Amino acid sequence: MKTRLILYSSLFACTLVAIAACSKKFLNPAPQGTVLQSDYYQNPTEALNGIVAAYNPLSWTTLSSYCPKMVIFNAASDDAYAGGGGASDNPGIQALNTFTIQAATANVPPDLWNRNYSGIYRANLMLQVLPSVPGLSADLLSRYTAEMHFLRAYYYFDLVREFGNIPLILTVLQQNQWFNQLQVKPAQVYAQIEADLGAAIPDLPASINTSTDGGRATKGAAQALLGKAIIYENNTARMTEAAAHLDSVNTSPNYALLSNFGDIFNPLNKFNSESVFEIVHTSASGVTWNNFSDDQGNVGVQMVGPRGYSGPVWESNQAGYGFNPVTLDLVNAMKGDPRYPYTINNIDSLTNANYCSYDKTGYDNTGYFVAKFAPLAAYQSTVGVIPLNWTNDEIEIRLADTYLLEAEALVRGGGAAPSGLTAQNFLDKVRARVGLPSVPATLDNIYNERRLELATEGSRFFDLVRTGQAATVLASKGFQSGRNEVLPIPLQELNNTKLVQNPGYSQ
Repeated sequence: MKTRLILYSSLFACTLVAIAACSKKFLNPAPQGTVLQSDYYQNPTEALNGIVAAYNPLSWTTLSSYCPKMVIFNAASDDAYAGGGGASDNPGIQALNTFTIQAATANVPPDLWNRNYSGIYRANLMLQVLPSVPGLSADLLSRYTAEMHFLRAYYYFDLVREFGNIPLILTVLQQNQWFNQLQVKPAQVYAQIEADLGAAIPDLPASINTSTDGGRATKGAAQALLGKAIIYENNTARMTEAAAHLDSVNTSPNYALLSNFGDIFNPLNKFNSESVFEIVHTSASGVTWNNFSDDQGNVGVQMVGPRGYSGPVWESNQAGYGFNPVTLDLVNAMKGDPRYPYTINNIDSLTNANYCSYDKTGYDNTGYFVAKFAPLAAYQSTVGVIPLNWTNDEIEIRLADTYLLEAEALVRGGGAAPSGLTAQNFLDKVRARVGLPSVPATLDNIYNERRLELATEGSRFFDLVRTGQAATVLASKGFQSGRNEVLPIPLQELNNTKLVQNPGYSQ
């Protein structure tokens, strides 16, 4: 997804890239060498460019916090620490790791806010212009419109989990509206997410040609996100409804668990049968340190590698940055689990065996590192600089995730799946794939299985919050109930606006 048309860099500050520029008093009101938005979207090709642009923020990794969402929220969980080179290395992630984050803390809140509102702006724009694009067929209009509803739902799902009370914007704002937006309660955001996904599902394709369209939304992705969103709303009376949406995915012939757990994360195995929705990363732009703004590579891969690494298998020319050292709590929880070697790298033991060496003085170092997204030398980029051009995709929703979500919904709702499958069936499928025996389908066992199956993929923090376990499990990290369930609203979004800071955070 490389076409960049419009970047709404903040909710209240618009920057038009590639086809337009925001006018300021000292600029020519009709700048030369650009294409004004009002003159664009005049044919199906330009419409497709706008669709691609709406997907584009999904893969942003190198903004000011210099990493993908996965690395950020691993640090907020009991799966990993912040790590890095020291207590001041990427201060936003450090502050999230210790739950000392404030609105003025650099990096994290603005990056997450900007990424998602940029996507929402682009989706809103395309929903506005698509009906009037000359020559656009009815089938393409239906599909493109459905994709924009899906993306808007996705971006809002991220925002409501990250910030709680947020502005709900469904149109392209005029300049005189930028500073007058009000926040709404999460329930209203979730209602819109459901409405958007309900609008998207009928017109999204059941499957796509991944060689040309890999990363685009499908019917299954929308059904999975809808079921997931209802579960996050935490209304027990709706668990059977959530299970029904997830069951449509979990019984679809378009998806299947891979027989080898480790193959899920192989960069050469993108869009595999277990992937329901995948965020694409590419080295196609071959960016360098001189032009890496909004890089489409996955720099998170470089970030989780051991610092100062020297040896075989892992990339050692640039070495890793030492972020997300795995906690001993997760290590102990996974010992003996067949997923362990695909999830955690014990670099200390390899160093002690003279297999390699690395800098053990990295911050919060435990000797254990993320394996699912490790910077393996075999997959390093041959263009641009290595750290910025890793092509490892982020599988945002995968089948084992939806199996376990449906199992949870069935237990909580006490109902039956439309397919006739039970919570026990879905839990057993996940465990049997890695050769583990059946355990009773209790909520505790399902939640534990989610941790082991999805470890270091960035979902653990949100699972702890939504299930009410965060205050207990994350107490040693400083988590405060009633405050740290969400992030602070970024400071620059509060200035001269009507937004109100989340409880417990200073301005």
